[in-house]
Amino acid sequence: MGASLSNLTENGAAGGGPGLGDIPESCVACVFLYLTPPEICNLARLNRAFRGAASSDAVWEAKLPPNYQQLLELFPPERYQKLSKKDIFALLSRPVSFDDGYKEVWLDRVTGRACMAISAKAMTITGIEDRRYWNWITTDESRFHVVAYLQQIWWFEVDGFVKFPFPPDTYTVSFRIHLGRSSKRLLRRVCYEHTHGWDIKPVRFELSTADGQEASRECCLDDTEPDDGTGNHKRGCWVDYKVGEFVVSESDPATEVSFSMKQIDCTHSKGGLCVDMVTIIPNDLIRGRKRVIWS
Repeated sequence: MGASLSNLTENGAAGGGPGLGDIPESCVACVFLYLTPPEICNLARLNRAFRGAASSDAVWEAKLPPNYQQLLELFPPERYQKLSKKDIFALLSRPVSFDDGYKEVWLDRVTGRACMAISAKAMTITGIEDRRYWNWITTDESRFHVVAYLQQIWWFEVDGFVKFPFPPDTYTVSFRIHLGRSSKRLLRRVCYEHTHGWDIKPVRFELSTADGQEASRECCLDDTEPDDGTGNHKRGCWVDYKVGEFVVSESDPATEVSFSMKQIDCTHSKGGLCVDMVTIIPNDLIRGRKRVIWS
């Protein structure tokens, strides 16, 4: 059977009729316009025509966002000026750091849609300079390798802002949070749960854009009920808390997004919380992720 398939792909069917190797490269390229990048790369192994179509600039430009040239401006010109569209897609599908390395943007490898992560280091955190309240902790559980750990505070507020030429899409903003502090002991993950105050009053999440879009919601971080219907509790795990959504219809001018989480009821203290980052991801992509709190 393996020999028959080889004949079919390169030299025609076993009986001498036409095979995949006889399909014009331009026709293969038209089919590739409807496939995902991983599917295209897999089919490129079949024969010469498929390899040629899989390297076509027309095919890969269709996989790039319409404003990919603006994304390339994050690189020095010599990094991309001589690249093919396929290589540009590969370049942009890897995380690109900007704003002192505290923000990253990349293209989803399957859909070519833009995603972003913003470190807690890029946010304004009330009391962050006072080590009685907050500490910066290095960890390999964060893509930025550092998280903000809250020991205890009364006025809890974290604010962030980004201005970026997001491609047209509907995006979801989420905070990545961990109740308790984790570390490694004898190569095993250990969680210390010095967590208090998050079950008394809810935390308020908010976002707004320069063009007037707004969203807000409230959520008790230390809810004793299992989350997501999975039977798992929120303590000891990294959880994405959805803030809201915003819609981008045009990438020019750049979209300005402000977001925050706060619990400013000073009648009680709260602590034992790690803040890692904020993610901004196309809405239907984030729905496939685990441990996202939606309501």
